[in-house]
Amino acid sequence: EVQLVESGGGLVQAGGSLRLSCAASGFTFDDYSMGWFRQAPGKEREGVSCITNDGSTYYTDSVKGRFTISRDNAKNTVYLQMNSLKTEDTAVYYCHYARFGREYWGEGILVTVSS
Repeated sequence: EVQLVESGGGLVQAGGSLRLSCAASGFTFDDYSMGWFRQAPGKEREGVSCITNDGSTYYTDSVKGRFTISRDNAKNTVYLQMNSLKTEDTAVYYCHYARFGREYWGEGILVTVSS
């Protein structure tokens, strides 16, 4: 059974940092790209960042230069280091991966950035 379990969210002041973690199980982690999405109140879910199995990374424009995605294949974990957080980064963050056209999501974790 595939499981994606996020941790590391919480409340932080604008300008602060948080690191999200996603522990994956139930599939061969090394073989797949992993991603982070987020959904802000009243908005659609959007892609934030992803990392391929060979370590290439991609970011949505609004987080470039502030967020860093990484993975530890030995721990089956993907991370999202979030620096210089802004109030508009407030959202529920979801870990994601897809295989053979099927998508898998974590339950999500709340990140709240206060002004």
